[in-house]
Amino acid sequence: MLGEYRISGRRAAEISASIERAVGEGELLPGELLPPMRELATRLGVNPNTVAAAYRTLRERGVIETAGRRGSRVRPKPATTARDAIRVEVPEGVRDVSDGNPDPALLPPLAEAFAAAAGLGDREPVLYGHAPVEPGLARLARAGLDADGVPDGPVVVTSGSLDAVERVLAAHLRPGDAVAVEDPGWGSVLDLVPALGLRTVPVGVDDEGPLPGEVRRALAGGARALIVTDRAQNPTGAALSADRARALRSVLADHPETLLIEDDHGHHIVDLPLHPLAGTTRSWAFVRSAAKAYGPDLRLAVLTGDAVTLDRVRGRQRLGPGWVSRLVQRAVVRLWTDGAVDPAAVAAAYGRRRDALIGTLARRGIAAYGRSGMNVWVPVPDETGAVARLLHAGWAVAPGARFRMSAPPGIRVTVSTLTQDETELLGEAIAAALGPGGEPSRTYV
Repeated sequence: MLGEYRISGRRAAEISASIERAVGEGELLPGELLPPMRELATRLGVNPNTVAAAYRTLRERGVIETAGRRGSRVRPKPATTARDAIRVEVPEGVRDVSDGNPDPALLPPLAEAFAAAAGLGDREPVLYGHAPVEPGLARLARAGLDADGVPDGPVVVTSGSLDAVERVLAAHLRPGDAVAVEDPGWGSVLDLVPALGLRTVPVGVDDEGPLPGEVRRALAGGARALIVTDRAQNPTGAALSADRARALRSVLADHPETLLIEDDHGHHIVDLPLHPLAGTTRSWAFVRSAAKAYGPDLRLAVLTGDAVTLDRVRGRQRLGPGWVSRLVQRAVVRLWTDGAVDPAAVAAAYGRRRDALIGTLARRGIAAYGRSGMNVWVPVPDETGAVARLLHAGWAVAPGARFRMSAPPGIRVTVSTLTQDETELLGEAIAAALGPGGEPSRTYV
């Protein structure tokens, strides 16, 4: 209850994080009334504008709602789904660069691969009790992992990256455990962790991945797991460099009981080498999805890890869906063996589009980030205002509130289908939306 929970913090980000943490942990309940802004400001010894900024951030994230003189309350809607609701309604005629989708023109046609996979059905059909993983898929996946330096381990097939992350977390952690997550980071993970009854601990990132000092702080503070995106980080485009991976391995070596989960969803859409952390801790999992390079509707990812983790995941999977369709698995094998996607060409196409937007913004004095993948992150001083002004100008961008906890405001732009002409127009629109003197911070952490 609010009477038992002490809101803390001196900065707006600290105050909002304190309240959001309490909501996630159930110490502040749906419908509970928050203190009036001036009252809380007096209690914390801060300016009322600081509390107002904290409450505004919480409203943007869907954690609280404000009803004029009746005050601000914790939203009755569960906080675990709040981020998914932070979306821009795209009116007709507005260019949507908010969705995070790959370029359909770069995805391979699937009909031939599925026809070939179905043609293999004249052999014994897959029935209950049969092996859940297509041997050819396991062999090809393991060969790719070996080539990238991922330690040896069995292969499990899941229904996408998020399914794999959920299964691994559930296999090791219990409600109340803390998980270190990237901030800004993938909004679905930021929703998933509290939905499992776990606590999120934000870790700042830069172009080279999670900051080692913040990871060390999180683990020393009791976080039992760490989730890292190796390449094409959503929303910032960060990618682990060799030096950053080395530094993170050093941190993890001091905390060998940490559950390490790596997400390499950028496989086959990036041209930067992989620098895996896998194997540094006793419990680890490494997941690769087919979604970004071959199509989201395939709903397939391959997962490897230590023997205990994979055994637990397989056991729990048997009690649920049992397996991912072997027909889908065979189709993915066909796509891989036929070379249906040219990873270098796809990575180059996305790279040109990212670089073009970052360049046109730089010429206007605006910092933007996107080292890999299909998204560009633009720090902004006023997130809500920037999103609204861009929408009015004909551009729908993703509000940064979907992806951040304590990180400063920003917007995410998906560049996957941007043309050169559109890039110039969008750059002009972003510059106009920020306005004179609206240049944001030069870092997004």
